[in-house]
Amino acid sequence: MPMTNPQPAFVLIRPQMGENIGAAARGMWNFGLDRMRVIAPRDGWPNQRAVAMASGAGRLLDEAQLFEDTAAAIADCDFVYATTARPRGLTKPVLSPEAAMQDAYARIAAGGKVAVMFGPERAGMENDDIARANAIISVPVNPDFPSLNLAQCVLLLGYEWRRVTGEVVALRHDAPGDWATQLEVEKLADHYQDRLDEAGFFFPDHKAANMQMNLRNLWSRLPLTRADVQMLHGILRQMVRWKERG
Repeated sequence: MPMTNPQPAFVLIRPQMGENIGAAARGMWNFGLDRMRVIAPRDGWPNQRAVAMASGAGRLLDEAQLFEDTAAAIADCDFVYATTARPRGLTKPVLSPEAAMQDAYARIAAGGKVAVMFGPERAGMENDDIARANAIISVPVNPDFPSLNLAQCVLLLGYEWRRVTGEVVALRHDAPGDWATQLEVEKLADHYQDRLDEAGFFFPDHKAANMQMNLRNLWSRLPLTRADVQMLHGILRQMVRWKERG
């Protein structure tokens, strides 16, 4: 399958239900991943239930590679991760999902071929599969309920991959219009300060300067659009008109 962009292959080991394969495909495509490998699916391949669940991500299933065993599925890879809640005593590096995808990104950027293996739904990955991995990804789940659904685990690793590629913005303010300029915010601050001064708000005198500075600081912390600034000017003008009529 041609690789549309550098990324790890997600390998589903002996998945049991077509619906879970389809949901895993959706989870992968949610985060821009399209290299799926499927090992010995219980209900055969292709699987119509997988196609139905995949919905808009059906292309992943059309292009998914089918393998008979784990060794064949990862034969072309130079580094492989096994996702499991229980490392089971095998001596391997154990990484969090975040650290694993950071490591995978660095390896792929250096020209490596990487795979992430996911075990079957009911019992998870067997030791024989884990033994073939170079490292383990351990998800910090509730120890009293450590089992993750296949699609959930795929979605979690897909999100961490998306994060490390820089596609996730930690904080964003979506504005319905243009953001206010510093000059527009400054004029708004002046307007409020002048009217509040006339109303005797800055009292007593020895606290006035500090109160004014705090008010300026308040305006600077607010993510204001030009429409916001115009509305706040209008509110103050209307309050002054109402007082003058009274």
